Amino acid sequence: MATDPEAATSPADGLLRRIGARVADQATVATVFGEPIERDGVTVIPVARVRFGFGGGAGGGSGPAHSEGSGGAGGGGAAVRPVGYIEMGGGGAQFRRITDPLDVLVLSAAASLAALAFGRLLSKRTRP
Repeated sequence: MATDPEAATSPADGLLRRIGARVADQATVATVFGEPIERDGVTVIPVARVRFGFGGGAGGGSGPAHSEGSGGAGGGGAAVRPVGYIEMGGGGAQFRRITDPLDVLVLSAAASLAALAFGRLLSKRTRP
């Protein structure tokens, strides 16, 4: 006898399915690649980094030691950040990155730490 996986769901399963369906509805190509803009024979397509996260849970009590009831909760969120654009024209296409000042700061800090570590390594090797 086969059991239907949809029929044997707990309240938590149903909640997570509903949240997942909502996230899937919003995770479209248009979310990552915006509407193309055309001007003077050049088409520009915005590109973004999109992150989704969600979670939920449910529980219930039964018997004399637990309350008779159930409950559940869930939530989610999304973060969308522009990262560049695709420029199409003249028979070709090219991705152009939008530089975020924070990216430059992080790269500079990482390069400084690497230079410091390399300098210390060299000074230890040259000491008698």
